Amino acid sequence: MGRAFVYVILGGGVAAGYAALEFVKKGVSHGELCIISDEPVAPYERPALSKGFLLPEAAARLPSFHTCVGANEERLTPKWYKEHGIELVLGTGVKSTDVKRKTLLTTTGETISYKILIVATGARALKLEEFGVSGSDAENVCYLRHIADANRLVDVMQSCPGGNAVVIGGGYIGMECAASLVINKINVTMVFPEEHCMARLFTSKIANYYEEYYKSRGVNFIKGTVLSSFDFDSNGKVTAVNLRDGTTLSVDMVVVGIGIRPNTGLFEGQLTLEKGGIKVNGMLQSSNSSVYAIGDVAAFPVKAFGETRRLEHVDSARKSAIHVVSSIMEPNKTGEFDYIPFFYSRVFTLSWQFYGDNVGEVVYYGDMSGSAFGAYWVSKGHLVGAFLEGGTKEEYEAIAKATRLRPAIEDLTELERQGLSFAVTVSQKPVVPPPVEVRASDLLLEKPLYAWHATAGVIIAASIAAFAYFYGKKRRRW
Repeated sequence: MGRAFVYVILGGGVAAGYAALEFVKKGVSHGELCIISDEPVAPYERPALSKGFLLPEAAARLPSFHTCVGANEERLTPKWYKEHGIELVLGTGVKSTDVKRKTLLTTTGETISYKILIVATGARALKLEEFGVSGSDAENVCYLRHIADANRLVDVMQSCPGGNAVVIGGGYIGMECAASLVINKINVTMVFPEEHCMARLFTSKIANYYEEYYKSRGVNFIKGTVLSSFDFDSNGKVTAVNLRDGTTLSVDMVVVGIGIRPNTGLFEGQLTLEKGGIKVNGMLQSSNSSVYAIGDVAAFPVKAFGETRRLEHVDSARKSAIHVVSSIMEPNKTGEFDYIPFFYSRVFTLSWQFYGDNVGEVVYYGDMSGSAFGAYWVSKGHLVGAFLEGGTKEEYEAIAKATRLRPAIEDLTELERQGLSFAVTVSQKPVVPPPVEVRASDLLLEKPLYAWHATAGVIIAASIAAFAYFYGKKRRRW
């Protein structure tokens, strides 16, 4: 026995909720859309788990952070899905997929068929066992990916007030959980192998600012080493953390945030994979024309950089979800996904945003001993990335626009002197971004090009040539 839908979203995270809202805005009919999720609750804003959910007072709880409150849209409760005729298949995993037959086999034995599949399976937290360390199942060892993880983390925190916690990992989860633990009056030691926190994004100078702030809040850092083993009591509870450098730390709880891995297993051998995820084109369509991918699991062409990337951040999940629905429902009105990588975080009283790419030369500005400062990244003569701590809404919008425009930079010293005002000035001017070469490999095709594709190409080429000729003559008259 089975059911059939026009559209199926596989995965019930942030991207699924935003896609559902967009489907409704585009006029999806009752009974056409289904969401399958192994979580027992409707899609929610996952960032809340490492922020509001862990607060000791007035903590966030469902239904307060169902999608799409993160974008100031309406809150999609289970009642909302029912009212809009969207089928929620919750607490149910998928055992296998067949993209040729357009079917999914669930863990309950049901076959669900579709015309269009949107893969929003996200990623899973990497476990210690994958690095040769056992103990993930100990009652006081916590991960944070799903709401069940967050509930467990809260229970463990409440069981050891004033106790000692070790946070393994210096990325997003590590930094945000460490802040929440401190707010809960728990002593925190962070352990990671890199030279500084947020090593994938921050420079050492930027990282030092945050590490010093964390130290002022009582956080201890042990860098350049990794966990080697745990000590347990007779009940299997972790009592000490042993590090490779010989350090032993007594603990009441451990939080592990050592990265994630995209959930692509159901599609290996069926879809083209790249950068650890499912490769899609500018319409977020995979190598099978009936399958699309969004969020953490999607490797898509970033037009500004002319290359395919897979981004692990909620903003990418939200924006790709909105775009994929337009690609499916209004393909003739929808252009290619044009997304500038965006990352942000809020911890303690701090708040930062980053846009673009962290490659090339770095130019710092502002007072890093104060509450507001920033940095630009310049590569091949153009601004390609921008970071700002402690900015206003308007200032963040300015660095976002400046990064998208990729203005030419001739003098790094002058850029440093202008600082934030450079981005503000650039954002107020109409600037044409420089062209970026797009490789043929960024385009995915399941079948050979047909004649009408070639005809369309000729027409487009002729149109471009005509425009260029007209524009050239016009410029010569000027």
